[in-house]
Amino acid sequence: MEYLVEISQEQQMMAFVASCIESVARFLNADYAEVFRRMKRVGMIEHYILPHYDTLHTESRENLTKGLVECLNEWERKR
Repeated sequence: MEYLVEISQEQQMMAFVASCIESVARFLNADYAEVFRRMKRVGMIEHYILPHYDTLHTESRENLTKGLVECLNEWERKR
């Protein structure tokens, strides 16, 4: 028997954030927790990923990951 589980928009967004962190960590060959700390330190999750969720989740994983890496590096340089 197959069960379908419905999740809220907030849960979908949090899963998306987690997948973004994971893909950036994989791209950088870095620890997931370290990438999370870096993103949190510059406010990237709250001020970029979540506010632009509707647009970002339509991007290919490759383009999204490259864009997030560039954004993270740029925001860290400006900090």
